Amino acid sequence: MSWKELKREMGFACSVLTRRPYNLLLQITNRCNMKCTFCDFPRNAVTPENELSLEDLRCLSDQLSGMGRFVVSIEGGEPFVRPDLVEIVRLFSRDHIAVLYTNGWYVTSENARELFDAGLAQAGVSVDYPDRRHDDKRGLPGSFDRACHAVDLFRGAAPHGGKQVHIMTVLMRDNAQDLEDLLKLSAAHGVGHIVTLLSDRGFRRGKGVDELPAFPISESLLDLWKRHPHWRFWREYLERMDDFLSGGSMPPCRAGLQTFNIDHVGNVAVCIEKIHRPSGNIRREPLAEIHARITADRKDAENCQDCWTACRAFGQLMSDGGSLRNWWGMARRMRSQ
Repeated sequence: MSWKELKREMGFACSVLTRRPYNLLLQITNRCNMKCTFCDFPRNAVTPENELSLEDLRCLSDQLSGMGRFVVSIEGGEPFVRPDLVEIVRLFSRDHIAVLYTNGWYVTSENARELFDAGLAQAGVSVDYPDRRHDDKRGLPGSFDRACHAVDLFRGAAPHGGKQVHIMTVLMRDNAQDLEDLLKLSAAHGVGHIVTLLSDRGFRRGKGVDELPAFPISESLLDLWKRHPHWRFWREYLERMDDFLSGGSMPPCRAGLQTFNIDHVGNVAVCIEKIHRPSGNIRREPLAEIHARITADRKDAENCQDCWTACRAFGQLMSDGGSLRNWWGMARRMRSQ
């Protein structure tokens, strides 16, 4: 690990331990070349000139640095539709840990190398089925092959190889039985794997097409987690899965405190599920003032139990300094492969 990487990770750990904000989900565009059934973000896309500009994002990175050190999840839509993606990664990598999520369609050996040279810490490629059913889900023939090729290109370009690349899977009812094959797929490509539960209640999520997995599922997931050590996530996330699916007791949501969302036009919300109810816009006022407003009135967020996605779990399990168990899980599982 380089000194720059160590410095960023130490800054992130300090933000978590001192209860400062540490995680931002950032949609740099809602434009996308695919039509996934569980997401209708592209319907809310704007023209490129109306998206956050490079200067807007430079200002945002500076403001984040004044609040703490963040994991910045750069996503969309499809981030690669922006020709300035490498520069965006470079901006956030100066002080923060930049993570990129893509469907893989536009990845080449050249731009993969440029992204890691710009400081990209982790690349995630979305794959929801271990075969060409993925094409049907994404509405674009060839999606599965392009995604798998993108995984290989990222792994080849990453300074630390497969430790900096993972496959991301949305867990649904109709792919739950495919999960072990998906884990075998990521293992065969020499990368990690992250699984997030489908969100079917949030704003601009697909409605009535995809369903949550059948209850119970935690036991089978934990068995897979034990047998596939490259599954990069906390055990507690899977232990809580049945509680959420059965409508059982769940802890109050921590969204907005140390984690929040900024969309493609600059609207700031407690989380990606509530982007239709922004607390402000970074083009019009300082981010610190918006965040202070979010933390001052969180009744709606605290009482919300609409999702148990990986991003909610990240905020949940590492909030208030994180437990020793979850720090150990981060150190042990998040660097696997």
